[in-house]
Amino acid sequence: MTLKEQIHNWMAGREDEFVAALAPLIAIDSTTGDAAPGMPFGPGPAAALDAALALAREWGMKTWDDEGYVGLADLNGQEDLLHILAHLDIVGAGDHWDTDPFTLVREGDLIYGRGTDDDKGPAVAALLAMRCIKELGIPLKGNVKLILGTDEESGSKDLQHYFAAHPFAPYSITPDTCFPVTNVEKATYGPKFSKTWDAQPEMANQLLFLKGGIRVNVAPGNCTVKIRSLKAADVASAMEEVSAFSGVTFEASEENDILTIEATGVQAHASRPYEGKNAITAMLELLMKLPLADDAAFQTVRELNKLFPYGDNDGAALGIAMEDEVAGKTTLTLSLLEIGATGFAGQFDSRDSLSATPENTKEVVEKVFANLGWSCTGEFNPAHVVDGNSPFVKILLDTYEEFSGRKGYCEAIGGGTYVHHIPGGVAFGAGEHDFPSNLHSANERAKISQLLLTAEIYAAVIARICGA
Repeated sequence: MTLKEQIHNWMAGREDEFVAALAPLIAIDSTTGDAAPGMPFGPGPAAALDAALALAREWGMKTWDDEGYVGLADLNGQEDLLHILAHLDIVGAGDHWDTDPFTLVREGDLIYGRGTDDDKGPAVAALLAMRCIKELGIPLKGNVKLILGTDEESGSKDLQHYFAAHPFAPYSITPDTCFPVTNVEKATYGPKFSKTWDAQPEMANQLLFLKGGIRVNVAPGNCTVKIRSLKAADVASAMEEVSAFSGVTFEASEENDILTIEATGVQAHASRPYEGKNAITAMLELLMKLPLADDAAFQTVRELNKLFPYGDNDGAALGIAMEDEVAGKTTLTLSLLEIGATGFAGQFDSRDSLSATPENTKEVVEKVFANLGWSCTGEFNPAHVVDGNSPFVKILLDTYEEFSGRKGYCEAIGGGTYVHHIPGGVAFGAGEHDFPSNLHSANERAKISQLLLTAEIYAAVIARICGA
């Protein structure tokens, strides 16, 4: 039999087994939490790592835990030729799910739950690929190591820790986006900015509080404000007006002379802010239409609204919009914002064109913010670019075409995948562009058939890169 036939026959009929293996991982809320001994990113990621390593051992791999930062599943103990990097941490579930985000729900070929697509489902697919090669007895001249991380969504400090003491493999792939091959990832810049002021005297119609967003790499679908002495009737027409052009909905309620307004937008991945409806910037638009007291908080709202107007997804108002033929436009989303009695703090996420540099991006923003008296901290991270004509990439594309029947090609993306800082690493699967997985949003989902196909493709890549 051909290699393809061997792998396909081995994978056949494993749908139930795959779902059963993945379900315990989906049940763990592995969002980043407070560090504890042996749990650098909190108990959730640590529990997910323990469960994944237990599965790897059950499937015949040698495993070890690198101080809770990453877990390693080793195929044969030889010198590493190929690293597969997958992560077990997740973004917060958010609201508006039709099912429990931490219960894997199966509907035919579809599975729902936080992490089914990003990145627990693909991690299990990669592990199944390794098991396939092991049980088929395909001879290898080198080792494959699955690196199971716990901090991809919050900066990849897990990989920084591991690779500070261990070498990179000659070849690295991650199932952290879509097929075929992502060989170009945009530069990124996501500074934190803030300002403090003295407590203001109590005034009518005063903005007391604003808070929106859940993390920097998520275009926010939520924002809440509290305003002194305004009534729901005073804001109804403005809410309707902003909702009409933004698609963000607002609800107002009153209690003890305090008006609370809740904005509900559509959460999206920060690399694709145009797919969402930013609740923070919509709320800023609303506040500009209300008769608010002109104190330090409202002056800040005014400046924020100028710099981050609703619908500006490329940083034009901030002065950093640009575009190139390979990676396309810079994208930007105001991800996090909190305003209180004595100051504010915010953070935006930009995925920057290959024309972007520290000089025309970071320094521009810092100057704008400095002129407003705002502090600003954050580094510009350069783009990740790998030769799309290399023999390594050719193996990946040829294997993808053979197993999927689709055309293979290289592409650039705005998202930073798990190999952004890995020399020569590329993202390879596990989804397809024509299937909306609701990444980082409510009702995240994946196809069982696609994850098993990913396992087949990865198994063939292992055999072709590491085969004797």
